Amino acid sequence: MLLAGLLVAIRLAIMEEETLRALDRILDTGDTAGGLDFLISLSRDIGNPRLLFEARLMKKRFELRLPLIQEEASSVFPIEVRAAYDQAVVDSAREAGELALEGGNIRLAWPYFRAIGEPSKIAAAIDTLSGDEDLDAIIEIALQEGVHPAKGLELILMHHGICRAISCFGMYPIRNGRVECIALLLGNLHNEVVDRIGNVIESQEGRKPDTRSIPELLVGREWLFGEYDYYVDTSHLLSLLPYCLEVTDREILCLFHDLCEYGKHLSPMFQSRGQPPFEEPFIDYDEYIQAVLGVNVDERVEHFRSKVTKIDTEEVGSAPAELLINLLVQLHRYDEAIEVSLNHLSNQSSEQACPSVLRLCHLAKSYGQMREVARGRGDMLSFLAATVMAKNCLEPSEEVHGAELNGDR
Repeated sequence: MLLAGLLVAIRLAIMEEETLRALDRILDTGDTAGGLDFLISLSRDIGNPRLLFEARLMKKRFELRLPLIQEEASSVFPIEVRAAYDQAVVDSAREAGELALEGGNIRLAWPYFRAIGEPSKIAAAIDTLSGDEDLDAIIEIALQEGVHPAKGLELILMHHGICRAISCFGMYPIRNGRVECIALLLGNLHNEVVDRIGNVIESQEGRKPDTRSIPELLVGREWLFGEYDYYVDTSHLLSLLPYCLEVTDREILCLFHDLCEYGKHLSPMFQSRGQPPFEEPFIDYDEYIQAVLGVNVDERVEHFRSKVTKIDTEEVGSAPAELLINLLVQLHRYDEAIEVSLNHLSNQSSEQACPSVLRLCHLAKSYGQMREVARGRGDMLSFLAATVMAKNCLEPSEEVHGAELNGDR
């Protein structure tokens, strides 16, 4: 092994010396541009992105009659050549990144595409990734850098398991493809529950059911849940349930409902107390989910309304009222949301996790009420906006939005 490494080093040294001699012969003729073209061609042949990037930029500096060695302060560039050089930087970075991708090196390609704000080619390369070369680096780029979070989570699931995947998803502020990530984690957990329950049913009944619906699997099989029986780590399930509040896709919500039904069947040993308004997580989250799905909506809304009216806001905080308002907004019941806001969220704050009463008035097109609320708060911009909209009965433009309208969620 040592001998093989030594032979490779010697071979590379010989190649490097031969290359330098060839370059020297070109430069002896005074052909600086030819020498740079030689290095550019060489960098492509040997798959060296860094050499390609630097050689391309040096050639551009030569063409623009700038110093071959770039000055530390870019401001020394004459203004008339600044745009041309900046474009050369972009083109050179793109070409270097593409060369790295041709060699299958995503990690090496990423800094070039990140520098020019073009992550799509990296995302495509990650999407078609085969093998696990540089796996940790790929996961970091996909997930932490936000290039392709869903693929990053998929790789974590494949190589490290769902526990780490859920932890990583909660750790990073993922925005791009967030719902796709939630669906991926949820689907993985759902499959795990279905497969394990199916295996137990098969061992008892001699045949695995065809359905992938958890409620259908549980019908008439109370024996599946004894005091110590569970089919997935309950902490994983409880970690995922809050994400249902971010989802409107019916298929994903149905998976959440399935898992809530599973959770409801667990023995008291596996039932954890949650924070208001989700004190009984499997029951309360399912009430929210089914309301959004349109199942007995009035009953579900009343479930959360009763929580708001019965709690001590000083002790519990505003979370139950905020949740009810968000649910009512989801259901387009804006007038009810306004009533809840006025009665239970008297101290409007930029930190509240629901639309303000002014925003709710706008959604309801209740501009007269919006005007009165703004008057009571001394909010002159919102007062102006409400007055104009009430008179003209027009949708507001960006120019007439009140400050609080602009800033609300």
